[in-house]
Amino acid sequence: MPVLHSSFYRFTPMADPPGFAVWLRERGAAHALGGVVLVAEEGLSAAIAGQAESVRAFEADLQAQPGLAGLHFKHNACERSPFSLLKVSVKREIVAFGIPGVSGAVSGADIGTHVSPQRWRELLDDPDTVVLDNRNSFEFKLGRFRGAIDPGVAHFRDFPAYVEAHRDEWQGKTVAMYCTGGIRCEKTAAWMQQRGLKVAQLDGGILNFLEAFPDAAQDWQGECYVFDKRIAIDARARETGTTAEQVFTDPADAWRLARARRLDPET
Repeated sequence: MPVLHSSFYRFTPMADPPGFAVWLRERGAAHALGGVVLVAEEGLSAAIAGQAESVRAFEADLQAQPGLAGLHFKHNACERSPFSLLKVSVKREIVAFGIPGVSGAVSGADIGTHVSPQRWRELLDDPDTVVLDNRNSFEFKLGRFRGAIDPGVAHFRDFPAYVEAHRDEWQGKTVAMYCTGGIRCEKTAAWMQQRGLKVAQLDGGILNFLEAFPDAAQDWQGECYVFDKRIAIDARARETGTTAEQVFTDPADAWRLARARRLDPET
């Protein structure tokens, strides 16, 4: 039977991350799900998969929890299970930015930087737009939006230094920023605004764009790296057959290759 993949995140204060992690493990096991879930005091980030009815039941359970009503779930169908196990971890941050005090939750307020996939298409054609890939360089090399800039970073925590180095030349332009599911942009958008930049972040990231447009290949070039057994998907969100060995050819990425191999113990 087809498997449904669901990814989501929410920056919201978590009073008891370890206790919530226990609940997540119990509910995930009850629904026979696989996936990777991160919980921190700043919120929740997850990618899960299983039978469609089980995934949707788990999503309903989640939305009944404090601070998680109205979660945005990005879905795509898979030919095989993208996860072998369910792993729930408690972290200091759900995504490490490297600057103390920076969180995706800006006093619970909407900072007005989110743009829809439809608006994103318009920005790609705007000459006053800088299209910035907020991912690691190995992800950019695999696939990118047309006209996008590779910041050339090996880790997300290196991204702020790149922004600082180019901040002056971007003044007066819209920095249209994207990442896989939206979470990395969520962490950086308010900080970039504070640095005097006009920011637009693709709501829901690449995955939301691919889900929104059957003709996404007009704007998305190549493949999108996903952090599960599929390794990569194409512009129609289908597994491509690309292997971890083909993605991680740099010796410096040996640890990433080892991590990818652990996702699929059958190989």
